Amino acid sequence: MHEWNDLANEFKHDQDQALTLTRVKGPGLEYASGGNAEKIHQSGEALLSTLAAREEYCRNMAARFEAALGKYARAEDAHTTGITQTGGSL
Repeated sequence: MHEWNDLANEFKHDQDQALTLTRVKGPGLEYASGGNAEKIHQSGEALLSTLAAREEYCRNMAARFEAALGKYARAEDAHTTGITQTGGSL
């Protein structure tokens, strides 16, 4: 769970850096500068979208691991109680 959250945090950090690409402006008024800047902007938007999706995926996986861990702990407690009630020990 912690590793998934750590990875999600890295994707979040990468999104902060990718924002720079979405703010690119051409150095001049000629077509080449503006066209190049627009392509970089589009690339930055695509990167930002991809990184956000990956962050969300990692957060969802972390939540699933946390839920599974809770279920495992409850099942272990229930089985321990059952074994103890029958006179057994772990």
